[in-house]
Formats: sequence, C-alpha cells, structure tokens
Amino acid sequence: MHGHGYAPPPPPRRPATAVLVLLRVFFVALPLLSIGFLAWISTLYAAIVTRRPRDWWAFAASAALLVISFCFLATDDTDDFSTPAGTTGMIILLLNACACAGYFLYADISHHRQPPHPAHLPPMPLPPAPGYGHPQPPYPYAPAPAPAPVQPPVPPYQAPPQHHPAPARIDQVRAELDELSDYLRSHDGGGHDAGPRGGR
Repeated sequence: MHGHGYAPPPPPRRPATAVLVLLRVFFVALPLLSIGFLAWISTLYAAIVTRRPRDWWAFAASAALLVISFCFLATDDTDDFSTPAGTTGMIILLLNACACAGYFLYADISHHRQPPHPAHLPPMPLPPAPGYGHPQPPYPYAPAPAPAPVQPPVPPYQAPPQHHPAPARIDQVRAELDELSDYLRSHDGGGHDAGPRGGR
C-alpha cells in the first residue's frame, strides 16, 4: 500500500581527473589568449556546470563589461588605442579577462570539492514503526522472541465405561412380575371357586 515513491534523480557524473584538468587549463587560457574578447565563455561554462544564481550573475557581469569595453574601443579611431577612450576600453577588457579566468577557476574547484546534494544520496532505511502500547527498547538490536506457551500433556485414550444394568432394576422387574403372577392366580383361583359354590 505504501510505495517507495519517486526515485531521486541520479547524481551528476564527475569527469575524470585528466579531463577536469584539461578543461580548467582551456577555460583559464581562453580569456587571456583572446585578450578578453572570449572571456564570457568561461563564466558561461561555469554557470552551466554549477547552476548557481551567483555564477549566472558573474556571466551577466562579464558580458556587460565586454559591451562597455567595446563601446570605449569603438570611439577610438587610432590603430594602437592611444586615446583615453581606447586605453580605458583595453584596460576594462584585460581586467575582465583576468577576472573571468580567476572566477572560473574558483567556481569550478569549489563545485567539484563540495559533497553531493542530499537528494542524490541513497535513502536510509527507516526503523520499523512501534506497535501500539509496546514501549521501544533502548538498545538497537531486536529483543529475543518470547518463549512459546507450554502445552499441557494429553492423557492417554481411555475407553468410555460400559454401563451395566443395575441389579436393583432387575429385582424391581422381578417383583412386578411376581405381583402380576399372584394377581392372576388369585383372579383365576377366585373364578374357579365361585362356580361350584354357585351350583350348590
């Protein structure tokens, strides 16, 4: 009746150590080697991997700084960005590259160092619910089972006693028969005596 519910989502698979090192080297070198023009890619990758709002804000800030630096560089007409606007744009671009590389490294290391989320841990077995009116023992092991009730020994089979007719009943029947026989005799004897007397 009670199911296990929905299974928790599988934990995210961590890449191998060699792959992790190569990814970190690539995403740290990308902002620096591109002079900041591709710095937003590192923060975007960190935001996708960690899925934290703080990393998405870092990506948005790096993209905004890139747009601001482009605005300053677009107002400079020289080839070496020697005007104050061009110099300001290049400084913002390079600082953004260093900041994005460092932030990516910090976010990636802290993400792979933290323990797994509780939702990804295997469920712990729950102890059985206590019965109504039974106190819980303070020890973790199960109590010994109660001994089975002792059954009384069964007596051997005895045949039921046979009922013999009582001698008093026989005597009563015999006495009744005697009385009946006396009655008949007296009746018969009285009838025979009456005949000759009546003839006389």
